[in-house]
Amino acid sequence: MISATLVGLQSVPGLVILYGSIVKKKWAVNSAFMALYAFAAVVICWVVWAYKMSFAHKLLPFWGKAGPALGQKFLVNQALLQFYDDGGLETAMITPFYPMASMVWFQCVFAAITVIILAGSVLGRMNIKAWMAFVPLWLTFCYTVGAFSLWGGGFLFHWGVMDYSGGYVIHLSSGIAGLTAAFWVGPRAKKDRERFPPNNVLLMLGGAGLLWMGWAGFNGRDPYAANVDSSMAVLNTNICAATSLLVWTWLDVIFFKKPSVIGAVQGMITGLVCITPGAGLVQGWAAIVMGILSGSVPWFTMMIVHKRWKLLQHIDDTLGVFHTHAIAGLLGGVLTGLFAEPQLCAMFLPVTNSRGGVYGGSGGIQILKQLDGGAFIIGWNLVVTSIICVAINLVIPLRMSEEQLSIGDDEVHGEEAYALWGDGEKYDSTKHGIGMMYSDDTSHSIKPSTGATQVV
Repeated sequence: MISATLVGLQSVPGLVILYGSIVKKKWAVNSAFMALYAFAAVVICWVVWAYKMSFAHKLLPFWGKAGPALGQKFLVNQALLQFYDDGGLETAMITPFYPMASMVWFQCVFAAITVIILAGSVLGRMNIKAWMAFVPLWLTFCYTVGAFSLWGGGFLFHWGVMDYSGGYVIHLSSGIAGLTAAFWVGPRAKKDRERFPPNNVLLMLGGAGLLWMGWAGFNGRDPYAANVDSSMAVLNTNICAATSLLVWTWLDVIFFKKPSVIGAVQGMITGLVCITPGAGLVQGWAAIVMGILSGSVPWFTMMIVHKRWKLLQHIDDTLGVFHTHAIAGLLGGVLTGLFAEPQLCAMFLPVTNSRGGVYGGSGGIQILKQLDGGAFIIGWNLVVTSIICVAINLVIPLRMSEEQLSIGDDEVHGEEAYALWGDGEKYDSTKHGIGMMYSDDTSHSIKPSTGATQVV
């Protein structure tokens, strides 16, 4: 329950604060509310039908049978994850020492943060009513498929694809789905794409700090117990995140002459994401190597490839979720297939003789398994997210109206993030006479933003 609470705090208030502060001031309320709404909606969908689609009896090789997780007889019993055994599993049943209610909530917060991460790609222009419809549909037809396939006893689970804590189930799926949704929703208003400064960098750092510290629950929870493997996972998580943050910052200094605070946060996130699929499966030195690569490869795709590839320029991924989660998640999955240590694998994985490529033996084929598993998640999310977006757009416009895009929070919600002026008054330029000093679009004769700031 502590791990579940830590992960819940990553979303509420962690990503609520991060999203509300990293965007332009006129989108602060809308961005924060999209995260808050998604969390609440996922909780209800999860207990009514989605949990059992992810962790119960098999319906298809990649999908479980839907059903409620609300009855006392189900929730008060000892937690149980039982997998169909085709003869290749060393452990076909997991029985942690807590009730099923804890397991349901524990898995719920991971489903919730996945949808919230996805939201980062469409901030600043997706119709909030369309988002309300998108959340339950995407959870049902995308997240549950990845969760069952890799964690709940599906075909990738039996094949031995390694995903310790969600590099594929959570990060790769949200990154690909986010990019796909951004394509269908369309770009932000031209003025917003040209200038989109964060409205509160210090508050953004507070949200980022909650995200980092909460990752102890994110990766430390996976053995379903406080044991040696969970301790290794937490330590490796912090090693990789710190290394990645430093590498990203150094690259910003070398190429842009200044250390970007937003860039440092991006580097922290890519490190946390990259280590996730292998947190309890790799040694400490491998976590450093993964941190170096997670701080440099997504930096290269965001700063170099993104600016030169017309397709990526055409798709407006507001917070660069494709780079920080899809690229970093796939990179982490492949590196896990390379560095997974046999003894650590035996402590956690249900498939016998699992090991990474550098340890020889059967490890050579593990990298291929990781690539194939990633390809399935990418393909499924590209196709099904597109179908969901097209279907919603037939009923509810995916994109805000031009008036909403121009005005922002006040038009969409009738509320503003920073609406007070003086002694509890709303700012009125006719009264207070400071013109447009506090406008989002004010120009103060400063140099244009560079590095990660400009990308965002």
